[in-house]
Amino acid sequence: MAYTRRPSILLFPLALVLLSLLASPGTLAATGPGDVAVFWGRNKDEGTLREACDTGTYTTVIISFLRGFGGHGGGAYTLDLSGHPLAGVGDDVKHCQSKGILVLLSIGGPAAAGTADYSLPSAQSAADLATYLWDAYLGGGSRPGLRRPFGDAALDGVDFYIDQGQAGGGAAGASDHYDELARRLYAYNSRYRGRLGVTLTATVRCAYPDHPGVQAALATGLFSRVHVRLYGDLRCTWSDREAWEKWAAAFPASRVFVGVVASPEADKDAYMFQKDLYYNVLQFAQKVPNYGGLMIWDRYYDKINHYISSS
Repeated sequence: MAYTRRPSILLFPLALVLLSLLASPGTLAATGPGDVAVFWGRNKDEGTLREACDTGTYTTVIISFLRGFGGHGGGAYTLDLSGHPLAGVGDDVKHCQSKGILVLLSIGGPAAAGTADYSLPSAQSAADLATYLWDAYLGGGSRPGLRRPFGDAALDGVDFYIDQGQAGGGAAGASDHYDELARRLYAYNSRYRGRLGVTLTATVRCAYPDHPGVQAALATGLFSRVHVRLYGDLRCTWSDREAWEKWAAAFPASRVFVGVVASPEADKDAYMFQKDLYYNVLQFAQKVPNYGGLMIWDRYYDKINHYISSS
C-alpha cells in the first residue's frame, strides 16, 4: 500500500525567527526554523496524534517507539506508545498525511539502564525486521499471523533511534546490522514507481561520530534526514553549534536537523531558551545548505511548555 507524496508545508524564512524572538520572549514561532519534526508517543497526556497534527506546528510527526527486535522481549516486536490506545491511531495517521504531514515510525529509543531490549545481531534479524516493518506499518499488506497495529494506514518511513546494541544494553556496535536494515527498507522504494515511499531518517547522538552500527547505516547514503540530539546522556564533545556542523558536513546529501528538548523537565542541563537556541545555533545552522529544521523532544513537553507550539 503506497502513499501519495504530499506537498511540503511552507514556512516563513528563518530570518523572521529573530524578529519573533525579540517581539515575544516566550514562544519560538514555528514559522521560522524550517521544517519541524516532533516525537509523539512518549506520554499519554500529550494528546492524540490528530491533535498534534492539528496544531499546525509540525511538518513531521515521529511515532515512538518500536522495540523488542533482535530476539529481545521474548522474540516479540513491541510497540511502546506509553499508554496511548491503538484505537484511532490509524485514522489519525491518515488525517495527518492529508494535511501534508510526514508520519514516521521510530525504532529503538533511549537505552534502558542495564537492559538490552533491541539489537540486530545478524543479517537475518535485519531482514526479518525489514519484512515486518514493511508488512505491519509501511506499504505492505497483511499476511497470516500478522496484525497491522494501525490498520490500513501506511506510514511514510522509519526513523533509526539507536542507543543500544546486543551486548547487555551497550551502544550499537559494528556487529549490529543496521546498514542491512537500511538497504532492505530502502529497496521497497522500487515498488513506488519513481517516488520515495519509504523515507529513512536517523536520530543520532550529539557527539560525532556515533557508534559503529549507526555510522555503518548512515554510510549507505540512503537516509534523507539526520536529527542531531543536542541533549541526552552523551553530551556534545564540542559546543552545540560545532557538534551539529560536524554532522552536517559529514552527510551533505542528507537534511540535518537541530534536535532540542522542549522543556527543562526533559533535560535541564541541555535545555536552551528560544533566544539562546537562535543566537547559539540556528542563526549559523540556517546558512548551511543541508540544514533541515528543528527536531523537538517531545510533543508532551512542547505542549506543556509551549516551546514551539502554541497549543
